[in-house]
Formats: sequence, structure tokens, C-alpha cells
Amino acid sequence: MLRKIVVAVLLLGLTYLGTLAFLVWEQSRDDEVRSSDAIVVLGAAQYDGAPSPVFRARLNHAAFLFDTDVSKLIIVTGGKQPGDRFTESEAGANYLLGEKGIASDQILTESEGTTTLESLRGVARIADQEGIDSVLLVSDPLHSRRIKTMALDLGFDSAYTSPASYVELNRSRATKVRELLHEVASLLAYQWLNR
Repeated sequence: MLRKIVVAVLLLGLTYLGTLAFLVWEQSRDDEVRSSDAIVVLGAAQYDGAPSPVFRARLNHAAFLFDTDVSKLIIVTGGKQPGDRFTESEAGANYLLGEKGIASDQILTESEGTTTLESLRGVARIADQEGIDSVLLVSDPLHSRRIKTMALDLGFDSAYTSPASYVELNRSRATKVRELLHEVASLLAYQWLNR
């Protein structure tokens, strides 16, 4: 009897994890571009003020969306690691200003967050001040499910995702599998531990 219970619990656990993995993968393939009050770019690594290739891909995608008039405002997120001279949001905003020619009054920064949830909480505070109700979130494709879930939980009326393309980065299949597993674990941590 105990063995049957253990097997049933394991099967339920695997089914739950499989469902989460499917939902993460499914959302990663869905580009939900539509007009929103703000485009939100989730920060990524920067090197002494220069966005990493992953961050640059996100910023390029946000600039493309901005140029198609889906929003007149971009919010760039991300704090800094110990020893850094620049926050991720500073590096991103400077890139959008200098490389993409977007006016400074059309860019806001959230510079405190060092995790996805902290960054989106910061965006929610900015949204309250600026009257922003809807956001179009730009990040990694496999990050999309988690950031959309968090944004809706934080009270946005509408949260959509438009993932950046990393075709030029030539990521391996093994890297994508690791990212999928990381996102499933991170979504679990958010759902069960609120972090």
C-alpha cells in the first residue's frame, strides 16, 4: 500500500513538472505584440557599461517594438553587482540613447532589482507613479511565462510578452534544455516560495 502511495505521489509530481515545462515552452513560442503603456526590458549582464550580447538582443528587440509604435515608453530594469560601476538599467538606457537614438524622456529605469521579481516589483512602483496599466515584457523566450505570471500577480491590468531573438547567438540545444530546466525550477520557487 505504501509503495502505491509513493508511486502515485511521484507520478503526480512528474506530471506537474511536465505541465510546467510545457507551459514555459509554449509561452516561449508566443509573441504577444500589442499596444501597451510601456515596453519593459528585463536586465541582463553588462560589462563596464556595455550590454552583454544577450542584453543587447533584448534592447534591440525593445527598440524595434518602440519603432513600430506599440508604445511610447521603454522601462529598462536591473541593478548592479558588487564592484560594478554601472547598473544594468543604466547600461541599457545608454545603449538605447546612443545606439538607437531613443529620446531620454521616453526611457525610464528601474535600477534596484537584482532578481526578476525585485525588478518587476520596481516596475510596478514606477507604474503606479506613471499611470501605467499595461506592459509588453521583453526578455529571453523561456523567461516569458515567469515574467508574465509575476507581472499579472503584481497587479498590472495587462501583461504581454515579446521575447528577444537569439538566433545570432547560436545557442546550443543543451543550453536551451538547461534554460528550460532553470525556468521550471524558478517558476516553482516563485509559486511555492514567492521568490
